[in-house]
Amino acid sequence: MYQDNMKTIERVQTGVRLEKRTLKVLKGLAESLDLSLGDLLEGIVLHAFEGKAPFGEKTLKQIAQLRDVYGLDLTAEDSHRLSEAADG
Repeated sequence: MYQDNMKTIERVQTGVRLEKRTLKVLKGLAESLDLSLGDLLEGIVLHAFEGKAPFGEKTLKQIAQLRDVYGLDLTAEDSHRLSEAADG
């Protein structure tokens, strides 16, 4: 029955640059949820496109722990104010 509800899609390989600690948190979360990083990102984006929160309370607690572990102190407010460090 589950297979009958599946939608066929086409995926493409892409090179995406992300802030280092953000990527570590995403990878850690994907691992804890037994998802690929791509599947996690697709889920987050599809929820965001519909104005829905992608995570419940339990997952938000996991994210908070991962943020502490990896020192991720960025917030949504920072998202439009990021600049890359100069190569040195």
